[in-house]
Amino acid sequence: MSMNEETLSRMQHMRLLGMHAAFKASQENFTLDKMTNDEFISWLITNEWDDRCNRTIERLVKAAGFRYEASLEHIDYDVDRELDRNLIQRLADLGFMSEGRNLFIVGSTGTGKSYIATALGYRACQKGYRVLYTNTARLMAQLKVAKAKGSILQELKKIERTELLILDDFGLQPLDTTARNLLMDIIEDRHGKKSTIIASQIPIGAWYEAIADQTVADAIMDRIIHGAIKIQLKGESMRKRKNI
Repeated sequence: MSMNEETLSRMQHMRLLGMHAAFKASQENFTLDKMTNDEFISWLITNEWDDRCNRTIERLVKAAGFRYEASLEHIDYDVDRELDRNLIQRLADLGFMSEGRNLFIVGSTGTGKSYIATALGYRACQKGYRVLYTNTARLMAQLKVAKAKGSILQELKKIERTELLILDDFGLQPLDTTARNLLMDIIEDRHGKKSTIIASQIPIGAWYEAIADQTVADAIMDRIIHGAIKIQLKGESMRKRKNI
């Protein structure tokens, strides 16, 4: 085994995958001949750094559970939507997360609520944040199963540690007593510390009815509304417009 082959083998064994790929390419393309020693070392380290960052992002995106890929750069600002481009650009820097503020995205079916929420979730993953995207009713069903199995505290802890929680289709189904209490636990754990994006077809004022208990609804709404940022999407369904 040559010295370079041994070096490549050791890089792979040490899981220096970005450095391994770069060093292997340098042997095939004679890159080393065009660089000083310092430049070559810097180039190897940069490739390793970039590879690790990319793998971290891939892992975070996979764990987030997004239904599809979305990008802030591809958001449609058609005048009918009345979507504030400046607001989206401010949200893109994720300052609302460092402040523990929530974001509400409200609009009729197909107006792009989920896409904007997902695009912000992708941006958060790209910045190294832990994200969870979930349908609200599905999350409640999963937590009820965890409660029955005795693992509810572990599941709630996972959600509490999640730096950005995205609750989609909020309020489509009224919450029963168990779901109300679980939602209260989630909101209480995150209040003022971690951000939650809520996407809903129903107006914010109607969320009280969806929570279905005035006392609990008051407690939940008081916590999530304080300091929240609101986006109201208008216009026709994006799916109809694009004939999807």
